[in-house]
Amino acid sequence: MANYILMGRKEEFFKHITEGNATKGDSITLGAAILDHETIKDAFVKIPLKTMNRHGLIAGATGTGKTKTLQVLAENLSEKGIPVVLMDIKGDLSGIAQPSPGHPKIDERHAKIGLPFNAKGFPAEVLSLSEQEGVRLRATVSEFGPVLLSRILDLSETQAGIIAIIFKYCDDNKLPLLDLKDFKKVLQFATQEGKEELEAEYGRISSASTGAILRKIIEIEQQGGDLFFGEKSFEVEDLVRKDKNGKGYINIIRLTDIQDKPKLFSTFMLSLLAEIYETFPEQGDSEQPELILFIDEAHLIFNEASKALLNQIESIVKLIRSKGIGLYFVTQNPTDVPESVLSQLGLKIQHALRAFTAKDRKAIKLTAQNYPDTNYYDTAEVLTSLGIGEALVSALDEKGRPTPLAATLLRAPMSRMDVLTPHELQHLIDHSKLVKKYSETIDRESAYELLNKKIEKAQAAELKAEEKERKQKEKEKAEKERAKKTSSSRRRSTAQNPVVKVLTSATFIRAVFGILKKVIK
Repeated sequence: MANYILMGRKEEFFKHITEGNATKGDSITLGAAILDHETIKDAFVKIPLKTMNRHGLIAGATGTGKTKTLQVLAENLSEKGIPVVLMDIKGDLSGIAQPSPGHPKIDERHAKIGLPFNAKGFPAEVLSLSEQEGVRLRATVSEFGPVLLSRILDLSETQAGIIAIIFKYCDDNKLPLLDLKDFKKVLQFATQEGKEELEAEYGRISSASTGAILRKIIEIEQQGGDLFFGEKSFEVEDLVRKDKNGKGYINIIRLTDIQDKPKLFSTFMLSLLAEIYETFPEQGDSEQPELILFIDEAHLIFNEASKALLNQIESIVKLIRSKGIGLYFVTQNPTDVPESVLSQLGLKIQHALRAFTAKDRKAIKLTAQNYPDTNYYDTAEVLTSLGIGEALVSALDEKGRPTPLAATLLRAPMSRMDVLTPHELQHLIDHSKLVKKYSETIDRESAYELLNKKIEKAQAAELKAEEKERKQKEKEKAEKERAKKTSSSRRRSTAQNPVVKVLTSATFIRAVFGILKKVIK
């Protein structure tokens, strides 16, 4: 066990923990509090369901138990009838669909905590952003809207204005923006074939700006965005299903193949959160959340996020809790999460941190300052001495006040702490109603096809006009040639007439002039 500092009697500490974690409504029991080497049996550390929409953080060094803590929370939420979304970046969460095989160490842990251990599996759906098997997650470009799309692409004010014009033009002309090829086509059309049309109606559009936007679209496309953007769009209402026993579905989004594609990951996350916020009704002060999302490896969102993107995330974190949605960020160090977001998180579960350098020690001191003051622990010291499956826990009680800080021996997951076998995974996918619903890729007529038709029609009309003009010129030329030939022919026929020949002969002319001279005399 970790080396804790005892600053009071065990009985006082037990009372301090149990009274501070007392709840009138339903709650999740994480484990039992620890004081000075000893787990205080039945000193349960609880999280009220009522405050679980206040968001949270699960942090700690690699191998300290973050994923198992995430699994415990997801299981208990599901058992309470609350659906869950898990971002499975490491690919080790699918086992939640099967019961734990059990182990003597699990029994020993639960005996110390004072909780029975019941092995069970949970209703699960496997979802995918890519070509991996599972429920396909897609969204159309139109669903993003110009503001969100501009922030994801990190566009300048001028470029964002062009995006707004593109969306307006498409709305006005009934051109659906479904996938990236639609959007790229409209961008190219705006500065080429449709330049005069758009400028006359919406103002000048710079080809340099559309070129810069196009390059950023291609960047997302190269990270797999062409698979994400399109139809059939995923309906977020399908995330809040329950099984026939009233357990909430655990939706596992397989992200193992996009660890090196942070742009796609952040694009998907913001799309999902924005859609949830727009779709779900205001919940008010309810007794439990509507949906909980766990974002594993959260640094993938924040590391490459622009200022505009961070502002968008911060806004969503602040606003989405009113819809009964809780966001839980899972990462190695609390400093991976921006301060503006960290300050919004009500639950903090901090596993051990490692102090190998002066920078590490400084980070630990800063982390310790994020937790409530306590007379029972030296928080900075505890942070470096927690064992596997132990964590410092600070939650919010039903009135929104911090619960007592407690070093906690966490309960073990009830489900398998390993992945499903290929056969088990295939069985799960084969029996999924959502896989059947979203498996078909729809490529209906949209902006790309409609603009191509428009361009082809314009080109055909232009060719027709050119052909008409060419024929007119040929006709005029032919008429001139005919007129010229007719005139020449007339001159020749007149010259060859015998009468004309006589009248125009030199002898006849001299005779006429001779007669005239005599008459005059």
